[in-house]
Amino acid sequence: MRYVTARKSAVGHGASHTGTQHHWWMTVSSVALAVLTPSFLMVIGTALQIPERADILAYLSRPYPAIVIAIFMTLGMLHFIKGTRIMIDDYFDHTARKVALISAAIFGWAVIAITLFALARVMLATATI
Repeated sequence: MRYVTARKSAVGHGASHTGTQHHWWMTVSSVALAVLTPSFLMVIGTALQIPERADILAYLSRPYPAIVIAIFMTLGMLHFIKGTRIMIDDYFDHTARKVALISAAIFGWAVIAITLFALARVMLATATI
């Protein structure tokens, strides 16, 4: 005879066996994004007010704006990838699910790569000026 408590029988028995970890990751990343959003908006708002291209490049090559943009976009896209996975799992079946999951992941990672590439390019452009 097996004696299993209610907690022991419930742990790890969700559809993917990782529901709690996923929930906590989404909660922590959403709080981090909520904290970062005002800084990101301030950085972008300041950049939009600068009239000259060279001055914008100089501003975005400073550490604070570059770090805020890199962290916000990376964390935001990782949050997007995990969030869309839940929606796709709920509403798509079979091949459509696979295509949608792959498309969402490719889109998210592409945005991260483009953002980091653009920031590196700005840093290199201002280093040669």
